Amino acid sequence: MKPTLTFTPPPHRPGLALALLASVLLSACASLALPGAALPETPTPAAWSGAATPAATGQTTTDLARWWQRFNDPTLTALVTEALQANTSVKSAQAALLQARAQRDVQQAGMGPSVSASGSARRSKSGGNDASNSFQTGFDASWEPDVFGGNRAALNASEADVQASATSLANVQVSLAAEVAVTTIELRGLQTRLAIARRNLTAQTETLQITRWRGQAGLASSLDVEQAVAASEQTAAQIPALQTSITQALNSLAVLTGQAPGALQDRLATAAPVPQAPADLALALPADTLRQRPDVRTAEYRVSAALARVAQADAARYPSFRLSGSLGLSALTLGALTNGASVANSLLASVSVPLLDGGAARAQVRSQEAALEQARLGYQTAVLTALKDVEDALVSLQGNRERLARLQAASEAAANAELLARQRYESGLIDFRTVLDTQRTLLSTQDSVASTQASLSADMVRLYKTLGGGWAGPGDTDTATAHARPADGLTSSPLTDR
Repeated sequence: MKPTLTFTPPPHRPGLALALLASVLLSACASLALPGAALPETPTPAAWSGAATPAATGQTTTDLARWWQRFNDPTLTALVTEALQANTSVKSAQAALLQARAQRDVQQAGMGPSVSASGSARRSKSGGNDASNSFQTGFDASWEPDVFGGNRAALNASEADVQASATSLANVQVSLAAEVAVTTIELRGLQTRLAIARRNLTAQTETLQITRWRGQAGLASSLDVEQAVAASEQTAAQIPALQTSITQALNSLAVLTGQAPGALQDRLATAAPVPQAPADLALALPADTLRQRPDVRTAEYRVSAALARVAQADAARYPSFRLSGSLGLSALTLGALTNGASVANSLLASVSVPLLDGGAARAQVRSQEAALEQARLGYQTAVLTALKDVEDALVSLQGNRERLARLQAASEAAANAELLARQRYESGLIDFRTVLDTQRTLLSTQDSVASTQASLSADMVRLYKTLGGGWAGPGDTDTATAHARPADGLTSSPLTDR
């Protein structure tokens, strides 16, 4: 229950209301400065503990805003650019940002006085009297002084929500760019594996034909022929599966770029090498990486918004004040409205004091404090997840590099062994089982090399993503990255300002 105290001035003493209101404001005004809720302490390592990082001593941190250009693949660059412009998730995040801005503007508009105008015309007749006219026009104004900072706190919360929406948009862009790149790399890897399978099938088909000729000449058994048939059919069976995966990757890329499935079939059906990024990526320190990560910055702004809402809820426990007034003209004719003879004015000052609400106001404060604690824990989770993502990406990258080096050596040896085995089999120096073993080994190692090359490139993409690449982070003034920069211009945050 909020009893309202109203001060109405006498007609010729409007200054009395202002004096009374000022005295009430001065006596009631008190500071509601709440203790600052800093971001929770979260353990952050001084350096990455990855087994071996690609950073070179003294090297500067690589610009991550448009990392996909480092792959030097025009198709990949074009696909990422198209996705950032047309993907439905990006458009949805952009709409959410516009909504947050509009809500912020509504809150900001409520900070100042409001003025409205009205006018009316009336014609009335009673009994046998002549009809009479009356005209009125006027202005009404009202203002609620933000004595205890509740409205300012609400505006701060809305502003933090805008910044959180902007970084959420950036996070969508980061994830989308990485997904497009990984899918493109997967597509090229599948196309490479399909070419390998077809080459091996051709070699096995030639071996099968030779085996049949030798069988007809009595130089090979029917067992050799059947084993050759089985080997070639097993390899042929891999081709439809690879073609299916290629089509699915093409469909995924089409949807990611805002197009219907199948739209990229003609454009990307021709095989191309797997995009490879240079290995000279310099890693920033963990703290710098956290400043670059949009998901971490979103969590920061959520903490700021929750803290502002605690202040807003606390301010609601104190008195509120309102000042309103009106100025009007009233006359029997339109012409008489402008002579100033019928001026009516009023001024009203009021104060509303919460006395008994059953504890609802204090409960609302506790509710917002609990929401603040959730936001703080969400920030801790975002930081720890970011650190884990980078460490996992570094470990995977290093492991696949070592694995690729071994597989390439094995593939070269397997190719030599397969060639020697076929030559010796054709000369009758070895049995067919040796030929089959070498062909299976060759196909397996070549397929593994292609898969690992694609995995290595995908690891680089994931590392760029975990480092926060794909949007214009703090301090980036490169206009070429404007498409990836949240339109609100993130120039500060709880993390970067502390």
